[in-house]
Amino acid sequence: MRLTIRRRAGRRAALLAVGALTAGLLLTAPQQATAGPPNLLSNPGFETAGSAGSDMPSCWSRSGWGDNDFTFATVADAHSGTKAMKVSLTRRVDGDRKALVTENTTCAPAVTPGRQYDLSAWYKSNTPDVSVTVFRRDTTAGWQYWTDLQNPPVTAAWARTEVRTPVVPPNTDKIAWGLSVYGVGTLTTDDYALEEVGAAPPLPACSGTAEECAKGRWQVIPAQNPVRSMHAVVLKNGRVLLIAGSGNDIAQFNAGTFTSAVYDPANGSFRTIPTPVDMFCAGHVQLGDGRVLVMSGNKGYPSADGAIGYQGLKDSYTFDPATETYTRTNDMNGGHWYPSATVLGNGDVISFGGLKEDSTGNVTAEKFSAAQNKWLPMNEVNQTWSYWGLYPSMILMQDGRLFYSGSHTFGNGTPGTGASIYDYDANTVTDVPGLRNKDERDESASVLLPPAQDQRVLTIGGGNNERNPAANRLTDIIDLKQPSPGYTAGPPIPQGLVDQGQGKRPQTGDEGKMFVSAVLLPDGKVLETGGGLHDRADPVFEASFFDPSTNTYQAGLATDPIPRTYHSASFLMPDGRVMSVGDNPGNGTYNHNVSLYSPPYLFKGARPQITSVIDTQWVYGDTQRITVNRPIAKAELIRPAAVTHSSDPNQRFVDLPMTVDGNNIDLNVTSNPNLAPPGWYMLFAVDANGVPSIATWVHLGGPSALAAAQEQPSAHEHAFADRPGPAKKNPAKRDSAPVAPGVAGCDRHYGTVNVCVPTRFPAEVKGTTKARCDWLAAHTYPKRLKVNGSDPLRLDPDRDGYAC
Repeated sequence: MRLTIRRRAGRRAALLAVGALTAGLLLTAPQQATAGPPNLLSNPGFETAGSAGSDMPSCWSRSGWGDNDFTFATVADAHSGTKAMKVSLTRRVDGDRKALVTENTTCAPAVTPGRQYDLSAWYKSNTPDVSVTVFRRDTTAGWQYWTDLQNPPVTAAWARTEVRTPVVPPNTDKIAWGLSVYGVGTLTTDDYALEEVGAAPPLPACSGTAEECAKGRWQVIPAQNPVRSMHAVVLKNGRVLLIAGSGNDIAQFNAGTFTSAVYDPANGSFRTIPTPVDMFCAGHVQLGDGRVLVMSGNKGYPSADGAIGYQGLKDSYTFDPATETYTRTNDMNGGHWYPSATVLGNGDVISFGGLKEDSTGNVTAEKFSAAQNKWLPMNEVNQTWSYWGLYPSMILMQDGRLFYSGSHTFGNGTPGTGASIYDYDANTVTDVPGLRNKDERDESASVLLPPAQDQRVLTIGGGNNERNPAANRLTDIIDLKQPSPGYTAGPPIPQGLVDQGQGKRPQTGDEGKMFVSAVLLPDGKVLETGGGLHDRADPVFEASFFDPSTNTYQAGLATDPIPRTYHSASFLMPDGRVMSVGDNPGNGTYNHNVSLYSPPYLFKGARPQITSVIDTQWVYGDTQRITVNRPIAKAELIRPAAVTHSSDPNQRFVDLPMTVDGNNIDLNVTSNPNLAPPGWYMLFAVDANGVPSIATWVHLGGPSALAAAQEQPSAHEHAFADRPGPAKKNPAKRDSAPVAPGVAGCDRHYGTVNVCVPTRFPAEVKGTTKARCDWLAAHTYPKRLKVNGSDPLRLDPDRDGYAC
């Protein structure tokens, strides 16, 4: 599973059609209108020798890592002057080698946070395995890897490569960089330059009300969602697939009525779609060709007395956005109600957890082969026999391993620390430390922070639906680039207004949210919205932005007027707005209102436009040209949403380093498919004020390059998380793990199965019949709930067979 891909040789055919223009960009000096002298580097051409006894020129150091054989040499074969630097790798298992600007006060150039810099160098190489690698000095944490920006192509003659840095992060005062060789071959470099990009543009004028420009705006659209959607997928054509199945309605299940709908934002319409089975609480993920793989679902609801729990289906289907139809695949090896679904770097899909056909916990890993378009037999999939829970958040790491963040939906976290790294190839699970309150992470959200190259994960809020305490405000952050990664405490979620049935009141103390949504936005921030104080109850009206560059929240945004708790979803649309659907509280009702959020960046004046994209079929390691109508500060790919129950482990924002020539922008596409698994992406261009363009759809992939057998080196693959600690002993082979029928936190002795009377009422509710009945009335439960068998919560004191 640790798939790495060699950079595609040469440019795309469409780019060759404008070869003269591209060559002019790559081989000549940069346009001085956007960046220019002075060159901030010392000894950029290696002409000044180092101090006595030094084997490197002044202000340059040998650098690199890994298991490889290498040589460094100062040679006379120079682009200008008399000296150049030659680095060769003659054997490589892993790692890279590079001449790096020396990381000290004298040699490393000073930079300004919030600004951008153009890096350039002249080079010759006989290997495609070269990247521009940048380090930065944090004023608190010291020197650290920042990012890889570009893969310059093979060239026998001297050629010039140039690329623009992202905006320099806060607390950064210096940077160092060089060209890395990470495959067998030779690289010769000379005449480096680092130049500051021109002055920042003036602040935009507000094009809305002062409130909109500061907080954004929510609107509830006139049309209502025609289905009780539990799942939302943004399709490659910009439409939205909303899957209900039976919609948590046993009457629909018994009638065999299963529904889906497609929303078209172009005209605000919904179209209902024939749905073959009960996809209620299935898993889903987008395949490389844009089809949606939907796995498992609901084979059966719990029994009236709760002795039997939910049962998972084996069934699996693909949904085609072009025909808007479902097609059955082969079955999974077992049922998986609430399974995970993570797309891998070669386009395969791996799935864990959920409940089997008999309501026990499924311990079988499942793998869908994209090449064979089928689920593989169990004996062809590595098995640890681990039970990962319900909707475990499994995030693909840059080296092909999986990070289980500790977020899940029902039940306590996995044994141990609650978060871990799973190495599919080695078939090992290794715990990572630091996740606070690991058994109060039910219905939390986890997201790979922008950009994906930074390999940082944010985990937000959560609770425990079995004990039902007030949801927490905790956020924890982990940097998976660290040798031995562990969570560190982040800032608490901002608080808002909570409605517990007596009207809205301010949250107090440690009150937070569960079923919170986290949405990656094109300006690089994360929208945190929705959620409730308790399981399926007490909506919280609050929204904020999390800024990954500062690890801080911007509180006080406009809030969705519609409650969004259980079975809600919020996700990014191609026009930069956020759509929110669903709310299914414990009283069995469902909210069909649809909300749209316009973030403040949509009220900062005119938006930049992507006026042309030469090629929408992108290959790993390529350079792709776009034109824009005015200057931009960054461009990125955002993977379209496939979200349910606060979970979308495939959500990611992939930075596209830029080479800028006026309004012509060359975008450097990652060579690592683990950072951006194959598929359709939304391409955004964003100006210096954070205002995004409307997205253009592009497809990222490659032909035979994606074959799993091609184990080639890749830029961005460093010795990250290489010392996470000892692996745990895997359980012995087993059929399943025991799961209590009450794992969903509902006492099935009352009402119908789609009504969830809490097994444990919130702590502030006294354990008396009156207090519990008052709570049910305040939360608009049906007035007469049938008692199914016994009355463990003492809700039927007159014993007439009905509660309260």
